[in-house]
Amino acid sequence: MRILIAEDETIIRMDLRALLEGAGFEVCAEARDGEEAVELARVERPDLAVLDVKMPRLDGIEAARRILEERPIPIVMVTAYAERELISRAVEAGVFGYLVKPFRETDLLPAIETARARHEELAALREEAESLADALAARKAIERAKGLLMSKEGLTEQEAFARLRKASQVSGRPLKVVAEAVVGTLDP
Repeated sequence: MRILIAEDETIIRMDLRALLEGAGFEVCAEARDGEEAVELARVERPDLAVLDVKMPRLDGIEAARRILEERPIPIVMVTAYAERELISRAVEAGVFGYLVKPFRETDLLPAIETARARHEELAALREEAESLADALAARKAIERAKGLLMSKEGLTEQEAFARLRKASQVSGRPLKVVAEAVVGTLDP
C-alpha cells in the first residue's frame, strides 16, 4: 500500500515514515503543508493518506476534503487536538480515522487497517448503489418504451417487449439504448 504523509513538523514526519516503512508500507510522498498534500495526492495517487490537522497554508481537514473530491481514498488524521469541532469537521470531510498525538505504532497501524477496510466497504456500497440505479433507469426506459409502442402501435405488452428485444439483438445495442431511442422518437 502506497501512503502519502502530510505533517509540517519534520521530526514527526520522519518518525511516521520510519514507522510505516517498518510495518511494510511504501511512503510514496511527504508533504509539509495541506496544499502540497493535495498536489502530491493528485500526482502520486496514493492508496491512503495520513494527514496532520494543523498545517500551514491549508489545514489537513480541508486538504482531505479536496483530495477526496478528486479521488476517494482512505484518510487518517493525526493531531495534537481532540476538540469536538475539529473531529466533526474531519467526519464531515469524509476521513476514516482520527488519532490524537502522541500515538504509538500500536495505535496507528490498526487505524490504517480500519480506515482501509471501511473505505473498501463504502466503495462496494457505492458500486452496488450505482449498479442498482443503472438497472432502475434501464427498467424505467424499457417500461416507457413498451407503453409507447403499446399505445402508438396497438401492441400487447409482450409484443412490445419482443419488438424492443429484437431491435436490440439486430442492432447489437443494449436494450436500454434501444428503449431510449424509441422514447425519443415516439414521445413528443
